[in-house]
Amino acid sequence: MSLLAGFIGVFLPLWPTVPFILLAAFCFKNGSEKWHQWLLNQPKLGPVIQDWDENKVIRPWAKVLATTMILASVTYVGLFSEASYWLKGAMFVVCALVLIYIWAQKSRPSPGP
Repeated sequence: MSLLAGFIGVFLPLWPTVPFILLAAFCFKNGSEKWHQWLLNQPKLGPVIQDWDENKVIRPWAKVLATTMILASVTYVGLFSEASYWLKGAMFVVCALVLIYIWAQKSRPSPGP
């Protein structure tokens, strides 16, 4: 279900993709070695999942892409949505916290001993 939700997130604005893919990787790691290996062998997803799983690293290009997509979504909703001001404000706060979290993570693994 998490993998499906992540796949849907590729096409829907404001629907997160990466957290669902990471959750799927975690579940597969603990439940199905076959599916876990399949996910790790994906050319676009595998390295990103391994970076997070092994070192809690978010690559710089992923940070920039996430920031761009989040800002585009917030701007679109802020300008063109008829949602209430409190809902727009709540969305802005949540997105700001997500961006702070993303940029607080390491961009490269720490050097080994």
